[in-house]
Amino acid sequence: MLKECVICKKGALNGKVLSRKGQYKAKGGTGSKIARWSKRKFLPNLQKMRILVKGVPKSVFICAKCIKKGDFKKALPRTKTTI
Repeated sequence: MLKECVICKKGALNGKVLSRKGQYKAKGGTGSKIARWSKRKFLPNLQKMRILVKGVPKSVFICAKCIKKGDFKKALPRTKTTI
């Protein structure tokens, strides 16, 4: 299951992490150069919540931005059944 926001479909983004080399021009050097880079993922701030999806309570991932907006309806907590 791919982790993404159920409401806005926000998911992971691919990017790079850069390693720089050399002294900066402001400190009297000739400028910094990119020595190497490696791939990384930028992950969204996802929280697991129980909400109503099409009238049915489901446990899904929602991003923090959508939680702040309040674009969903919370599901009632589960009740314990006694046998």
